Amino acid sequence: MLKKDQEMKNDTQNKNSIMNSQNENNRKNDNEPVTGARSTVDTKIIPYGRQNITDEDISAVVEALKSDYLTQGPRIKQFEDEFANYVGSKYAVAVSNGTAALHLNALALGVKLGDKVITSPITFAASANCVRYCGGEVVFADIDPETYLLDINNVRALLEKDINKEIKGIIPVDFAGRAIDLEAFRELANEYDLWIIQDSCHSPGGFFIDRNGDQQHCGNGNFADLSIFSFHPVKHIACGEGGMITTNNEALYEKLLMLRTHGITKNTETYKNSIEFAVGATVNSGKVDVMSSEEDVMSSGDETYPAWYMEMQTLGYNYRLTDFQAALGSSQLLRADEGLQRRRIIAQNYNTAFQNKSYIKGQSGVVEGHAYHLYVIEVENRLGLYNYLREHKIFAQIHYIPCHLMPYYREFGWKEGDMPNAEAYYEKCISLPMFPTLTEEEQGFVISSVKEFYA
Repeated sequence: MLKKDQEMKNDTQNKNSIMNSQNENNRKNDNEPVTGARSTVDTKIIPYGRQNITDEDISAVVEALKSDYLTQGPRIKQFEDEFANYVGSKYAVAVSNGTAALHLNALALGVKLGDKVITSPITFAASANCVRYCGGEVVFADIDPETYLLDINNVRALLEKDINKEIKGIIPVDFAGRAIDLEAFRELANEYDLWIIQDSCHSPGGFFIDRNGDQQHCGNGNFADLSIFSFHPVKHIACGEGGMITTNNEALYEKLLMLRTHGITKNTETYKNSIEFAVGATVNSGKVDVMSSEEDVMSSGDETYPAWYMEMQTLGYNYRLTDFQAALGSSQLLRADEGLQRRRIIAQNYNTAFQNKSYIKGQSGVVEGHAYHLYVIEVENRLGLYNYLREHKIFAQIHYIPCHLMPYYREFGWKEGDMPNAEAYYEKCISLPMFPTLTEEEQGFVISSVKEFYA
């Protein structure tokens, strides 16, 4: 062996010896086992979230790309039906992303200038922005510091002060994957004649337990008028980009289908222009002079419209999902429960590791029905921990900067002190890596790194 090689080998052994010694000391200090040695992953970044694309996923996408339809084809409806069945709703509408889903929901529910809508400050900005897209005003209500979810007591207080009945709806958020108690929110909404949009981007497969002891799955439509999901890569189901709306309301479902595609319909039963106009014919004695061939028409009661005909009946958008994205979504959906089970195991590991640690001021914990898109801990010196983890290639993240303190919303008069619970949470929160393919070794390294920082 060359001298240089021998020196490198000795140096490596030295480093390993030091690391093993440090780990042994940590075990003694904590009086519990810590799987902190990071041998095979010491050059690999551990992100807070990551998609998992399998060979089966790739095959499904390739098959869609080779088919006759890249968009507006049969895979869209297939994915919609499969997803509706997964969450337990009657209807589902696939769209281009979760933000598009929120926007379409606000449009379908008729949000307009002068309307006010309540939501949580601890959420991604889109939950609030969808109201602004329609000209409405966002009213933030503080969170429950124990659950990190919209506090129903704060919502009730706002409604009691709404003498002019300007508040039209509520957008509760299943933050981090914890399902909010929509049964209670539905009762409150009914009392004040409000609609509910459930933001379930973090919680496919999640549920809460109702008063009868039954599981109420996020997006099942039993309490919310509309629910939305996201298929961004770090979410439970990845389509690259994509979203889904679920509902049990047929009228809203039909409206969403139209709004998703430019406000256009090909439903002959709802056409507003006459058959004569549609075929481009002149009318004599109430009969059409010129008519298309039988193959070119569709029947609607006693009237017939040419197959080319369609109507734009309202101002809509192009918020469609492609067939190859839907194919990926359908393939991913087959593993949704498996991924959810793995997330819950990871959460259990974090919870056990950080129980009764003085530097942990709060954590997501183990909660029945939690979907664990995120696992959050609250700590002192959050910035120090964040930087320390990044130095060790652990890319934790912060969820979220309080929405009411974003510069855009400050322009409407929101300021520090308005949401004390949300602001206190933001000072301490940090999201640890949470995704189904996170290995035991990787999670062990994350846990030991947090402990080492506070040692």
